[in-house]
Amino acid sequence: MDPPINPPVPHDVLRLVEAFVFASAQPVTVVALRPLVPEPLDPAMVLDTLQRRCATRGVVLVEAAGGWVFRTAPDLAGALGAVLAPPRRLSRAGLEALAVVALHQPVTRAEIEAVRGAGLAQATMDALLEAGLIQPAGRKEAPGRPTLWVTTPVFLERFGLRSLRDLPGLQAAGLQDPGAVTAGSAIGQAP
Repeated sequence: MDPPINPPVPHDVLRLVEAFVFASAQPVTVVALRPLVPEPLDPAMVLDTLQRRCATRGVVLVEAAGGWVFRTAPDLAGALGAVLAPPRRLSRAGLEALAVVALHQPVTRAEIEAVRGAGLAQATMDALLEAGLIQPAGRKEAPGRPTLWVTTPVFLERFGLRSLRDLPGLQAAGLQDPGAVTAGSAIGQAP
């Protein structure tokens, strides 16, 4: 008789992976789980099992920024938002600049201004930097060697994206700041 294709995941393995994802400061990848998951179990299958197990709980396991994190269940975000302090909202200029960076990265400040058709205050760039949504990515080989800007994994996590490929394309110009209540920490890896 052939062994089962998907062996059941032992309770202690699920608990260990759940604790690891919860305690991690960044999204947990399948590769990072390999040392914790005994053979012949597949870490991806363990994550899938944990995701199904948590589907009806107050926090759910979701894929974001190239890994897995716990987030507040979407149906509870509204109720929690009423009692928890909302994240700092970005200005319209900040959202527009962020959308330009996301769609055209790497991009210089002058290129952001050209796409927006308006100047960009230093305070707007500072707000995006402080929020961890953009980061410098070198300098452009052009006169003055202006700084190139790209989005960060924090951007992906805040807007619920797995990767930049998940950007809504033409709708990204109207990118809305969700301000959703989430669980988890900032991400420390580059896009």
